[in-house]
Amino acid sequence: MVLTGLELIKDNLPPQLKGKRIGILCHAPSIIKDYSHITDIFFNRKDCRLSAIFGPQHGVFGQTQDNMIEWKGHLHPVFKIPVFSLYGENRKPTPGMLHEIDILLIDLQDVGARLYTYIWTVKLCIEACSELGIPIWILDRPNPVGKLPCDGPVLKEEYFTFVGGASIPLCHRMTFGEMALWIKEKYYPGTDLNIVWMKGWNRNSLYTETGLPWVLPSPNIPTPGTAIVYPGTVLMEALNLSEGRGTTIPFELFGAPFINPEKLKKNLDIRKIPGVVFRIHNFIPTFNKYCGQLCQGLQIHVTDRDNFYPVVTALEIFDAIIETSPPGALKFNLPPYEYENKLMPFDILSGDSGMRTALLNRTPTKNEKERWKSEINDFKKEFSQLAVYPE
Repeated sequence: MVLTGLELIKDNLPPQLKGKRIGILCHAPSIIKDYSHITDIFFNRKDCRLSAIFGPQHGVFGQTQDNMIEWKGHLHPVFKIPVFSLYGENRKPTPGMLHEIDILLIDLQDVGARLYTYIWTVKLCIEACSELGIPIWILDRPNPVGKLPCDGPVLKEEYFTFVGGASIPLCHRMTFGEMALWIKEKYYPGTDLNIVWMKGWNRNSLYTETGLPWVLPSPNIPTPGTAIVYPGTVLMEALNLSEGRGTTIPFELFGAPFINPEKLKKNLDIRKIPGVVFRIHNFIPTFNKYCGQLCQGLQIHVTDRDNFYPVVTALEIFDAIIETSPPGALKFNLPPYEYENKLMPFDILSGDSGMRTALLNRTPTKNEKERWKSEINDFKKEFSQLAVYPE
């Protein structure tokens, strides 16, 4: 059984937290193995005081379904303390929000994809707390797809936004704590950052191997299986494709009215993409893109997780859609997207303009994959200097 940071401190509170006013940035998965939530645990403690709660995108308990659905803070109905939204009018905590706390405690479940916004909320928290001299404590949790290889482009600095603020690959294998440490070392070296590392976790594992309960970290990541395909199929958010939002298996289903599923499946089968098979599965989304319209498409079935590359798979899917659809049918969405008004959404998600350009120019996919390899090798060398967990 893996012990998360929260499990490790619930019965053994670090001396630095005792007697302090604690602010907690958390969400629905911020639980221990008996499903008790971090806010209840700390509200009932006698050796410190819960003074404020902060929530990221989707809210403290996952109430906002889609991207770019902001939510407002409020007074907690039971605890009678403020609940501050960091996905609304403010994404960086203001001095007023931090005025009543001595320490910011962070417990968030990531999904192993660079563009997931929670770590970038933490980056803004690190910036705000650094400015005010407030210590940050992070309770680490597993990367649910740590077993998957590093995959996809490394984010270039000119493409830093709220869906990416560090030069790491799209599928990166880091834990939340390691990403926070990377951010501190790179951008805020003076931060008082403390990380409670897990016990019993190794990088070459999936969430289903941890023995921990799964609580969906956002409304469209319902299962650990969704998290496996997400680092690749999430790129469909920046295309005129349905990524399966509005169905019961988002990111595993994909399609659009213009797709010929028979041709597409045949094209993908010929490519012999490792670790995955495709099955024709049409669907009608109940919300989001193509709501109420028939989308012809496929379901991704991961058959060999040891050899599955989620971003490579997505690249091959997009290239195959271009080959089997009417000319110009596949389109890249224009900004704005996630608070970015100038850069192309696909570019800020993928990491740079290279992948989009390769698809538009019909560059062989092997060339684009080769480009990522050297970037990933450089990242691995750098990450090895601060990596905490064994393979």
